[in-house]
Amino acid sequence: MQRSLDRFDRLNRVEQRVFDVLSVTLVLFYAYSAVLAPVATQYHRGIYILITYVLVFLLYRTRGRLGRAVDYVLMAASAACIGYWMLNFEAINYRAGAETPVDRWVATAGVLLGVELARRVVGNVFVVLGAVMLLYGVYGAYAPDLISHAGDTFPDLCTSIFYKSDGVFGIMANVLATYVILFVIFGAFLEASGAQRFFVDFPLAAVGHTVGGPAKVAVITSGLFGSISGSAIANTVSTGSFTIPMMKKAGFKPHVAGGIEPAASIGGMFMPPIMGAGGFIMAELTGEPYSTIMLVSLFPALMYFFSVFVMVHYEARRHRIRGKDPEMEAGAILRRGWFYLLPLAVITVLMLMGYSPGYAAVLGLLACIVVSWLRKDTRMDPRGFVEAARVGTANSLTIGATVGVIGIIIGVLTYSGLVLTFADIVIALADGRLWLAILLIALASLVLGMGVPVTAAYLVTAVVAVPPLTALGVNPIAAHMIVYWLSQDSNITPPVCIAAFTGAAIAKADMWKTAFTALRFAKFLYLAPFIFAYVPAFSLDGSVSDVLVAFPLIAAGVWTYAWLLSGIWLGWFGRKPKS
Repeated sequence: MQRSLDRFDRLNRVEQRVFDVLSVTLVLFYAYSAVLAPVATQYHRGIYILITYVLVFLLYRTRGRLGRAVDYVLMAASAACIGYWMLNFEAINYRAGAETPVDRWVATAGVLLGVELARRVVGNVFVVLGAVMLLYGVYGAYAPDLISHAGDTFPDLCTSIFYKSDGVFGIMANVLATYVILFVIFGAFLEASGAQRFFVDFPLAAVGHTVGGPAKVAVITSGLFGSISGSAIANTVSTGSFTIPMMKKAGFKPHVAGGIEPAASIGGMFMPPIMGAGGFIMAELTGEPYSTIMLVSLFPALMYFFSVFVMVHYEARRHRIRGKDPEMEAGAILRRGWFYLLPLAVITVLMLMGYSPGYAAVLGLLACIVVSWLRKDTRMDPRGFVEAARVGTANSLTIGATVGVIGIIIGVLTYSGLVLTFADIVIALADGRLWLAILLIALASLVLGMGVPVTAAYLVTAVVAVPPLTALGVNPIAAHMIVYWLSQDSNITPPVCIAAFTGAAIAKADMWKTAFTALRFAKFLYLAPFIFAYVPAFSLDGSVSDVLVAFPLIAAGVWTYAWLLSGIWLGWFGRKPKS
C-alpha cells in the first residue's frame, strides 16, 4: 500500500524501472491469461509468486551495501527455487515420495525464503507462527497426546510443504494468481480513473446535510470504496483522511470520529463485487461459483452498513450534530459522474452471467481506462497506465508476501491431522451447542488475527473451523460466512486492531478509546455469524418465501439492535446515555 509506494520513491532509477516493468508485466500477463487461459497452471502461480518475491526484496531492503548484496542474492535464490518448481513440475509430481536431494534442498530454501519474505512485510509475529508450525511438524511425536503425530525430518517436511498442493503453491497462491491480483489492480485503475472523488462527493451531497451527515457520508463512502479496495486499513486511510476531519468539524468527539470510520471500513470486506481476497478463497474452498458467493454476501453486507448507519444517526441525534448544506445537489453530481459506476457494473453483470471473475476483472479494467478518458484531467495515458499498475502491484504485496507462511501453516495442519483434531476439540467443548462453538471460533480468529492479515486469518481458520460448524448442522456456505465475518474482528477488536488505531492516528485521538468506540459501532460484526447459523435464509438457504419473509424481519431486527445499542432509549426513562 502507501508504505510500499513510499519505499518505491527511495529506490534508484534502475530499480524503479525494474519495479515498473515487473508491474506492467504482471498486469498484461494476467489480463492475457484471464481471457485465454482462465485455469491457473503452475506458470500462473509461479510467475505471480516470483514477481512478488523479487519486488518485496527490492522494496523492503536491508540497510548497507552488504545488506543490499544479500537482497540481490535472495532475489536470485527466489528465481532459482520457483523456476525449478515450474520447470520440473510434472517430474516432481511423478516422483512424489521419492524426491531427489536437489528437490529437498530447493524445497528447504523455498520455505525459508517464504518465512523471510513474511518477516519483512508482515512482521515477526507471522514468522513466529510459521516457526512454531515447523517445529510442530518436525517434533510432533513429542507433543501432547491430543495433538501428537509422527513428525518428520526438516528437509522432508519442507519438501511436503513446498511441492504438495496444500502447501506454498496451494489454494492461497492459486486464488491470488487467478483472481485476486487482477481485482487488486482493477481497484488501482478505478482510483486512477477519478472514481474515488465521485465516491466521496455523491454521499456528501446526498446525506451530508442530515443529522450526523458527515458520519453517514463516512459509512456510505466506505461501502462504495471498500467494495473495491479489499482492505479495511486502506479504506480507513483513503476515505478517513477526508471523513474523519469532517466529522470532527461537525461536532463528533475525536475518538468517535476515529472509531466510526474503521467500523464502517471493514464492511467493504463483505460488500460485493470484490470483497477483498476472502470471497475468492471462499469460492475455491466451497466449490461454488463466485457469483453465488456475491449473492449470498449482498444482503448481510447491506445489513452491516445499515446497522452502523442507524447507530451513527442516533449518536448524532443524542449530541444534536447536523451537517451543512451541500454546495451541489446529489442529482447533479450523479448526472456528472454516473459513468464511474460502469466498471463495477461491468464486473457484476459479467460474473452474474457466468463469466469467470478474471475475465470480468479484465473487462472492468478496460472500462476504467475508457471511463478515465471522459474527463480531461483523468485521462490515462501510457504513463498513467504504468503508475496504476505500480499502485496495484504494491497493494498486492502485503497479501502476496504471506503465501509462503500460509503454505507452511496449512501444509503442517494437513500433514499432522490437526484439522480433524481441532474439529473434535471444538465439538467436544461446545457439547453440541452451536452458539458456544461460534464463540470459540471467534476467540480463535481474534487471537490468530493479531499477527496475521485478515484474509490469511480467514483461510487458516476456515480449514480448522468449518468442519465442526458443518458437523453441528450449519450449511457449508453459511459456515464459511461465519468464519469470514469473524476473521475481520482483529481490525477493530482490542488489543490488536490496526484499522481502529489507524483511525485514531488520523483523528489524533486516544488509541484505546477509539478502538473501543469502533468496536461499539461494529457490533453487528458479532451478531451476523449467529444469524448465519440460526437463520438459513440469511445465506439464501431455503425457499423463495423463506427468504422474502426473513429479510424484512432481519432488517427490522438490525434496526432495533442498533437503536438499543445506541442508548438513546435511556432518555425515555430519565437517564442520560453515556457518551
